[in-house]
Amino acid sequence: MTQEETRLAADRDRTAYWKRWGPYLSERQWGTVREDYSPNGTAWEYFPHDHARSRAYRWGEDGIAGISDTHQQLCFAIALWNGEDSILKERMFGLTGNEGNHGEDVKEYYFYLDNTPTHSYMKYLYKYPQQAFPYTQLVEENRRRSRQDFEFELLDTGIFNEDRYFDVFIEYAKASPEDILIQIKVINRGPEPKTLHLLPTLWFRNTWSWSIEQEKEKPWLNVSKITANFSVIEAFHSTLGTRWLYCDGIPNLLFTNNETNYERLFGVSNSSPYVKDGINDYVVQNRKDAINPSQTGTKFSAHYQLVIAPGEMQTVRLRLRDSQSSLNNGKTEILFGQEFESIFRDCQAQADEFYHRICPFSLSEDMQNVQRQAFAGMLWSKQFYHYVVYDWLNGDPVGPTPPAERKRGRNHEWSHLFNDDILSMPDKWEYPWFAAWDLAFHLIPLTMVDPEFAKRQLSVLTREWYMHPNGQLPAYEWAFSDVNPPVHAWAALRIYQIEQKIYGRSDRAFLERVFQKLLLNFTWWVNRKDIEGKNVFQGGFLGLDNVGVFDRSAPLPNGGYINQADGTSWMGMYCLNMLTIALELAKDDSTYEDIASKFFEHFLYIADAIDGVGEAELALWDETDGFYYDALHLPDGRHFLMKVRSVVGLAPLFAVAALEPKTLERFPSFKRRTEWFIQNRPDLTQNAVCLEIAGVKTRRLLVIAGQNQLRRILHRMLDENEFLGSYGIRALSKFHASNPYVLEVHGNEYRVDYEPAESTTGVFGGNSNWRGPVWFPMNYLIIESLQKYHHYLGDDFKVECPTGSGQMMTLWQVANELSQRLIRIFLNDATGRRPIYGGTETFQTNPYWHDLILFYEYFHGDEGAGIGASHQTGWTGLVAKLIQQHAEYGGDNPQCKLSMDSIVSRTS
Repeated sequence: MTQEETRLAADRDRTAYWKRWGPYLSERQWGTVREDYSPNGTAWEYFPHDHARSRAYRWGEDGIAGISDTHQQLCFAIALWNGEDSILKERMFGLTGNEGNHGEDVKEYYFYLDNTPTHSYMKYLYKYPQQAFPYTQLVEENRRRSRQDFEFELLDTGIFNEDRYFDVFIEYAKASPEDILIQIKVINRGPEPKTLHLLPTLWFRNTWSWSIEQEKEKPWLNVSKITANFSVIEAFHSTLGTRWLYCDGIPNLLFTNNETNYERLFGVSNSSPYVKDGINDYVVQNRKDAINPSQTGTKFSAHYQLVIAPGEMQTVRLRLRDSQSSLNNGKTEILFGQEFESIFRDCQAQADEFYHRICPFSLSEDMQNVQRQAFAGMLWSKQFYHYVVYDWLNGDPVGPTPPAERKRGRNHEWSHLFNDDILSMPDKWEYPWFAAWDLAFHLIPLTMVDPEFAKRQLSVLTREWYMHPNGQLPAYEWAFSDVNPPVHAWAALRIYQIEQKIYGRSDRAFLERVFQKLLLNFTWWVNRKDIEGKNVFQGGFLGLDNVGVFDRSAPLPNGGYINQADGTSWMGMYCLNMLTIALELAKDDSTYEDIASKFFEHFLYIADAIDGVGEAELALWDETDGFYYDALHLPDGRHFLMKVRSVVGLAPLFAVAALEPKTLERFPSFKRRTEWFIQNRPDLTQNAVCLEIAGVKTRRLLVIAGQNQLRRILHRMLDENEFLGSYGIRALSKFHASNPYVLEVHGNEYRVDYEPAESTTGVFGGNSNWRGPVWFPMNYLIIESLQKYHHYLGDDFKVECPTGSGQMMTLWQVANELSQRLIRIFLNDATGRRPIYGGTETFQTNPYWHDLILFYEYFHGDEGAGIGASHQTGWTGLVAKLIQQHAEYGGDNPQCKLSMDSIVSRTS
């Protein structure tokens, strides 16, 4: 067992709280729904970036490369000033959803370089320009541009020309759960000596301004000790206890309060002269009266002024501890000398050891770098997420009465929701809130490194203080009632399987607990999203933003409703996942056999309904085209298929599961029920399931798309003129580049064009695009589905890949080919360029940038360049799993295929 696994075990067994401190600060707290108290839900405008330095947050904190405890009572991060900016750099800057020509977008360059599950070692890089940061230029130029134009990025301003910037590396290492070593290394990449003001900052989240009772227990910071070589700051909190921050050297010690500057923002007198932006005003404006001369408060910075020569590196060291007894009288060399360096070396080596344990297979150096940064991004994207909707709707005891509109506005149906957890974020700047379906995909790579954290994520999401009393899962804070794909049973099953495979543990208690809650969610889906009770589902938005002709989260312009191929397929997949879990649980409790039978039957009804065999009036399968489409039902009773070739029509592939013969023998009650269906309901089993035809090793297959449909879907999916791109499966067929789908309704034209990059329309905010780019979550599910089909069909079933090439592949080989195409997005090609960075020459040719990897939200459908949120390691972090799988199973070794049995089937 590695040292990191030992720490994880201690944390799991609650013998040591290794995860108490972690990277739990957001990259952006301003502009979020939970900080929005406006009448009409204008979150971006109510709390803009310009307010963030002066206004106390209600629900959380943000910062650069920051850490906090698990309840975010005490926070640490860095602030910077280059002597040119108009404000301290305390947080990342970006455009709001209304400022960007393609929606919100961070306009900074920072990188998650390393992290371990217990955060025993962490490394982060921020590139800070030496010239004045072009805040106004970025806003004005992006505002000027249209949706047909590229975004205007920070590199485009020329501010990094001649490498005139600082590389600021922030590292953390834990000597113990409560002894955190902090090392900040600054390199001047530019051609001239430059001064950098570095301000490591310690502060308390403001919990006292919203309640008289909390005001009585206000925490405090003050100077505990000053020596010739270091200073000690004491931090006291009534529930967290006392911590001491040791600061190497002789920095200037600056104190203020983390409280709103009402005078600056609202023209109202402050109750205290020392407010949140006091340190900013002291450093930038030289206002000596802005900081507390008594050296006490709730916000503190150690002010280091570093004069750094070209190419030189300077280092600042700090140490945050819960005890001072062993160090308070110590010497600097004990605090920050050889022991300090030794701890960092050990933690780095232990991180290397741990990741070799996770992926012990042969990988190129480039591939190792990508996987390591993917894991780092997953772990840096943890965030303390706090949002109590009842309090948010009703206001705080000492605050103003919220506008009446709020009681009828956003999230008013979710007053039970109480979030106070460390959660995995999609992107801590662009999407600093949990998203239910994104989270399911996060859990795949997270389980590889920390199964307990992954299980905790899914467990809290299904608990009564998250899940609605009616069984719906909360989507995301902008609209908790939006409907996301029901992928959480799949996630639970995969967590269970991956933990078994890597760690040899089978956590049936977790599986059963989540299963019980998902029964409620499944019932909600059946009752709410099957309008006619015919096993064809609507769903609405379903996470695919602008994929359809209409905004699927809004009422249709002509009335009526849409029967969705993806909504129905997701429910088929949901049934099969629940069936598989039920059979696993039935090994210890035979009552689950009956529940498995229920999901088996329900799946048959859904599988036949999507083809129009059951009670559905219109099949979603088009025999002429060999593809699945959404069906539009009009108020006058007419209905027709909307023939948009999109990932919606590929979703039926996700509903696939193989049953082992010994599974049927082990569960006689379940076997009798399946045999009854085969004999008595041939109308339900004729096209939907292959229960009477034995597959490889006499496995049985449950699917929506049978072999004929599978071949025809794959004919399109693997066509490079349709779905198959050089870097994965496109979300929309390239067929629509020259054949846009057009629908006229009441004189208005609605159309779907192939758009491989950013969206050119404002549908669903315009910041995401499902009309041509490559998206990792759907590609990952396609790969898994092909592996499951191969598990049943074996090597005799081959398809042409790419279509028209004459090259025949097994489904295993197709899955491997898709995996490699996705991985290639991040790797150096033959010319040494990474497709992910497209024509951005700085990333392609500058050695200080080239090996830094960003994990974008989605990717150009033809060229592979990263688009959208730049730090969405969340579901794009799936590349870490694909790399591991490629290293372990890639190729055509039969033993590899045999080993995959444990991954694609756990029903035996």
